[in-house]
Amino acid sequence: MLDRLPFLIGLRYTRAKRRNHFISFISLTSMLGLTLGVAVLILVLSVMNGFDHELRSRVLGMVPHSRIEAVDGVKDWHSLADRLKQHPHVVGAAPYIQQQGMFSSGGSTAGAMVEGIDPAAEKRVSIIGNHMTAGHLDSLKPGSWGVVMGDLLARNLGVGVGDKVTLLVPEASVTPGGVFPRLKRFTVTGIFSVGAQVDSNLAYTSLKDMKALARQSGQAQGIRLKFDDLFKAHAITRDIINDLPPGYRGVDWTYTQGNLFQAIQMEKHLIGLLLMVIVAVAAFNIVSTLVMVVTDKHADIAILRTLGATPRTIMGIFIVQGLTIGIIGILLGLGIGVALALSISDIFEWIEAVFNVQFLNPNVYFISYLPSRLQWSDIAVIVGVAFALSFISTLYPAWRAARVQPAEVLRYE
Repeated sequence: MLDRLPFLIGLRYTRAKRRNHFISFISLTSMLGLTLGVAVLILVLSVMNGFDHELRSRVLGMVPHSRIEAVDGVKDWHSLADRLKQHPHVVGAAPYIQQQGMFSSGGSTAGAMVEGIDPAAEKRVSIIGNHMTAGHLDSLKPGSWGVVMGDLLARNLGVGVGDKVTLLVPEASVTPGGVFPRLKRFTVTGIFSVGAQVDSNLAYTSLKDMKALARQSGQAQGIRLKFDDLFKAHAITRDIINDLPPGYRGVDWTYTQGNLFQAIQMEKHLIGLLLMVIVAVAAFNIVSTLVMVVTDKHADIAILRTLGATPRTIMGIFIVQGLTIGIIGILLGLGIGVALALSISDIFEWIEAVFNVQFLNPNVYFISYLPSRLQWSDIAVIVGVAFALSFISTLYPAWRAARVQPAEVLRYE
């Protein structure tokens, strides 16, 4: 019975109505502060995890893990690709030719990066084939002068599948009539949408068509590579270049997208640390709550001591009371946070649809929607830290309660 006494009395003190309503208010504030802190922390970290996942799966799914380029162009990309695929960490290789250009159609113009690709090989290094909303990637036949472009790029130009667009490349052609910019008429054969910034500034055409337009000396400008572990891209690229003869250079994804990925990781840690301060403040409000409760319960403590309760028992009573406040707040925050993390994307879309606004412009941000990815490891850390802070907050008031001297208290009762 003595072992259960701290739990029984501690829980009773938590449920009991107090004569001092200010103590009840502070107790409720501590509980609501923990609820809010835990819920917001779970929600924000889930959104940051969502951005991190989308960066890996979508943006880095479109961006090659590495590019191997030759100074004078790749003379035989098939043999080079076969050689590169012999590396144990390379899972895909595809040729490419890149060319900056400007599309125009019906008075509308838009700049874009146009890439000449081999559709069959491209599917091994890119997710583009899985995100076609109209047409097919295989429609890029040599000599057809077809183009597959992002959804936002097509929308800005006001074109769809089957429409004609003119591509202007920043190179001059010398003719008997003078110097003119190089132009070529293309037919839109497909549209893709990955929900990222590339939807507004990327287009694909046939490798051979781009070779003719760019006047590439070799079969390709370089080879795109996909690795089994994208976070080892820098080291793998360096090993590949060391095995190749002079005249080749390698550029991995960390040069183009690494800063973005590192920024998301750093923001996640900093935001998590800042929001954990909210949890800490709410948890340490339990200190003030219990100090006032101990002062209010001096007579009860003295009576319990005269009945044989030890200082350890008295400490246990107020530790149980403080932890009960903390656990209720943590559980409420856990439920609200998980519910919001699982539904925030739908809520975000509903607000955009109802108020006809767009919070994440794909021309500015690398994705156009709010992602969320709940990770139970984050939840375990949040709940564990919040519980630890709540427990630490109970120690000083409980220690003060255990030091109450019954004789001095009862002398004035």
